[in-house]
Amino acid sequence: MDISHIEHIGIAVPSLDEAIPFYEKMLGFKCFAIEEVADQKVRTAFFKVGQTKLELLEGTSEDSAISKFIAGNGGRGGIQHIAFAVQDGVANALGELEEKGCRLIDKAPRKGAEGLNIAFLHPKSTVGTLIELCEDPNK
Repeated sequence: MDISHIEHIGIAVPSLDEAIPFYEKMLGFKCFAIEEVADQKVRTAFFKVGQTKLELLEGTSEDSAISKFIAGNGGRGGIQHIAFAVQDGVANALGELEEKGCRLIDKAPRKGAEGLNIAFLHPKSTVGTLIELCEDPNK
């Protein structure tokens, strides 16, 4: 598996409408994309910070992973995952990791925000951090 860079850091927020102005006005970042990923029950907002992106995530349903994360965090948001770009394809990376005994949330890639193929690794196999693998958008 060839990880090229941190693709983005996912930050769960209770409300994009409240969070976006903070990142824009206080930190000076510019939101360049907002989209809904219906099958993941989430709305996302992206900011570019150097070569890395920040992805703000708002749950669109009480049973979404993001809404559950926020509820389990006392109603506050926080860093929810880190995403790495893989150059040799998400499917290949999943196969390699599964062979090494890594527990997978996704057995096969699926479409995520920005149309990228993605997959998640289970935090029980990653020392407690939810890790997302993304296809390298520069490939």
